[in-house]
Amino acid sequence: MNTVKNLQQLRAAISRARSEGKRIAFVPTMGNLHAGHVALIQHATERADFVVASIFVNPLQFGANEDLDSYPRTLVADQSKLLEAGCNLLFTPDAQEMYPQGMAQQTIVSVPGVSTGLCGGSRPGHFDGVATIVCKLLNMVQPDIALFGEKDFQQLAVIRKMVTDLNMQVQIFGVPIVRDHDGLALSSRNGYLSAQQRAAAPALQQCLQAVKAQIKNGRRDYAMLFEQFDTDLQAAGFRLDYVELRDALSLQPAEVDSTQLVLLAAAYLGSTRLIDNLIFDL
Repeated sequence: MNTVKNLQQLRAAISRARSEGKRIAFVPTMGNLHAGHVALIQHATERADFVVASIFVNPLQFGANEDLDSYPRTLVADQSKLLEAGCNLLFTPDAQEMYPQGMAQQTIVSVPGVSTGLCGGSRPGHFDGVATIVCKLLNMVQPDIALFGEKDFQQLAVIRKMVTDLNMQVQIFGVPIVRDHDGLALSSRNGYLSAQQRAAAPALQQCLQAVKAQIKNGRRDYAMLFEQFDTDLQAAGFRLDYVELRDALSLQPAEVDSTQLVLLAAAYLGSTRLIDNLIFDL
């Protein structure tokens, strides 16, 4: 696996792969890789001949008082995992490479509609930062396909709409959530949890499963279901940010005729914000 740090090196390596007729897949990350990221690379190797990953902790998507400075940087370990998973090229730009005029002068990509509410409501400007960096990276790499995890379900919806609206020639694939043995969705932020918090963390997914079961059994009094969800989460030590039922295809609030649904939640365990979702059919 080759590691490059600037656009010139990146494009030279991709040009060589293109000249050999290779189909290119791209997996953007912020590093501190876990089995969920590895699954993205493995899925990419099944769909393409040449797999490119990036590691860039994007300051544009972090708000005030968020964990930009403390976000884990584990490049050597990440390189080992990527190599083992079958990655061919790693792009590791710094902020100067990505934002040469500074973030204040950077053109911003804003995706209306799907960016509203949920994590977009709790983290103002977050999805502008996500859409901007993903747009830049897709333009830099010019892949045939790009893969993103379904744990960040709203992010995936934002990226899909951006690609469609801007007529970008890349196919977006969502990859199912990878969970730990006890059901907790894998996340780099799980590393912030104390041992006691880590033991309590699976309650988020368990409470979502309980609500899903009730909905599939015919319950439609969502306000009461979500009130019980909040009570159960608080009993496990969480502080709820949001829980919502959305149409999985449009990410709009679920309607009576919605058949594919997604149940999304975010909650704090101590100072750590965890997100999860369940996709299901009625």
